[in-house]
Amino acid sequence: MRWGIIGTGNMGSMLTKSLIKSNAVSPEHLTVYNRTSAKAENLKAEFPKLNIAKDLLSIQQSCDVLFICVKPHHYKNILDTLEGKWSEEQCLVSITSPIAVHQLEEATPCQVVRIVPSITNHAWAGVSLFTFGSRVSAEYRKSLISAFEHISLPIEIEEEFIRVASDIVSCGPAFISFLLSEWISAAGEVTGIPEKKATALTENMMVGLGELLAQKVMTLEELMEKVTVKGGVTGEGLKALENHIGSLFHKMFEATQEKHKEDKSNIHF
Repeated sequence: MRWGIIGTGNMGSMLTKSLIKSNAVSPEHLTVYNRTSAKAENLKAEFPKLNIAKDLLSIQQSCDVLFICVKPHHYKNILDTLEGKWSEEQCLVSITSPIAVHQLEEATPCQVVRIVPSITNHAWAGVSLFTFGSRVSAEYRKSLISAFEHISLPIEIEEEFIRVASDIVSCGPAFISFLLSEWISAAGEVTGIPEKKATALTENMMVGLGELLAQKVMTLEELMEKVTVKGGVTGEGLKALENHIGSLFHKMFEATQEKHKEDKSNIHF
């Protein structure tokens, strides 16, 4: 099977590197294309057997599975450029949430899948979100799931939940990183602990927490129960969180849902 990736920005590069390094896809079976050729050339310098396409038509003609890893407003240009060139045997994979699978099915004769990756896939961890179109063959389902099992836990998600699911698994690392940065700053301001030391402690605590969850030693609820001693420090800290967290996360999800609606309204093929 021949694989292709259009767009080698953050996510396109991450997928290229992760799929090759995890042995999910051989570099000689993978072709990339980027409007700025230097980014594609940088990937080839790392993986000499990787193929670089000279234009959109050549990558489209040479691939069975073709990922589009560009911003939503660039999709129309790609689809317009390649109009009439697609085949029913090809599988088109989108990685963006605002564009629904049925929209791409209406715009092309391809078999269509949406796969939303996460930055955590760099470490061959985390989740990848799958939404299959109505025309996807059993062979493509199996091949795509098998490839992404090398770098993630593939989970099928319904169209109506794609935004919130993306918030959790794809945007989540940025959201949590922001909260942890605030945590580190507050620790220093209240106690005077050096930022470098607080950062090291926090990062390693998160790694340990991740291992507890990965190994299914405890659930999140069990963790809170085990660490919280009646009348102890953890309990007082949890009380403070409960008293001050307010509608923080409600506002965050409301904001992302609103942006999702705005993005969808601006997409026209």
